Amino acid sequence: MQVKVGVVQATPVFFDSTKTIDKLETLVADGAKKGCQFLLFPESFIPGYPRKFTFGATIGLRTDAGRELYKTYWQNSVQVPSPEVSRLEQIARDNGVYLAIGITERDSLNGSLYCTLMYISPTDGYLGKHQKIKPTGVERLVWAEGTGKDSLQTFDTTVGRMGGLICWENYMPLARMRIYQQAPQLYLAPTADARQTWPATLQHIACEGRCFVLGCNQYFTRDDYPEEYQSMLTDDELVLSKGGSAIVSPQGEFIAGPLWNEEGILIADLDLDEVLKSKLDFDVIGHYSRPDLFTF
Repeated sequence: MQVKVGVVQATPVFFDSTKTIDKLETLVADGAKKGCQFLLFPESFIPGYPRKFTFGATIGLRTDAGRELYKTYWQNSVQVPSPEVSRLEQIARDNGVYLAIGITERDSLNGSLYCTLMYISPTDGYLGKHQKIKPTGVERLVWAEGTGKDSLQTFDTTVGRMGGLICWENYMPLARMRIYQQAPQLYLAPTADARQTWPATLQHIACEGRCFVLGCNQYFTRDDYPEEYQSMLTDDELVLSKGGSAIVSPQGEFIAGPLWNEEGILIADLDLDEVLKSKLDFDVIGHYSRPDLFTF
């Protein structure tokens, strides 16, 4: 089975959900024109990953300015369901493309935010979501832990069985194993990690899970933040996320990328039979497992 996939390394319009979805629509149309059947967007693409912000919080102290920024971030985050989700469903439908989009999801009842990966079908609309089960470091200030219920799942689609984890969740062996148990063909790893070491993580997951791995990050600079917020940043660094998006084969080889220091769409034609062929000598949930010794 041949599928054409795209990984979108792009800059959101911080912190404006409407304008970011406008940009996403243009990017999806571009990917569709190039033949993509599936497109992956980065972690918290809507309304943007808030790198370098403290939200005015230190131990024992929170500022009014930080609370005001949280309110703005919350207001521009995505509720599920909502008119914004309906618009994203229409974008997928109009272009005939499956989408997986990193969003900051808001809960209108309790006021909390979640780092979420949302799946959308061009025919069936919203399929489901994965909420990040363990935000990393100071991310815990603004993102609650995902519930886990129905979150660690894969989705059977006409372009392959897909599922995955967000950023450093991919360093949680048991979380990876839960995804592997569902035999993904496309393992999705949207991230905000732009270190030179991150692509090696994608290669490891591909070799371990014997699946195609799609890693996706944002590219943005300090100047992409609204001017009124730039004084809140913790340092004067110019490039805040270098990207590093990539597509990796089930044997751990780079098919496309890593892409650094620019926006772009990485596109690859994938033969899903390569997933099956790669399991001749290693299958983490099959002949290379020892359920008599290890209980998950």
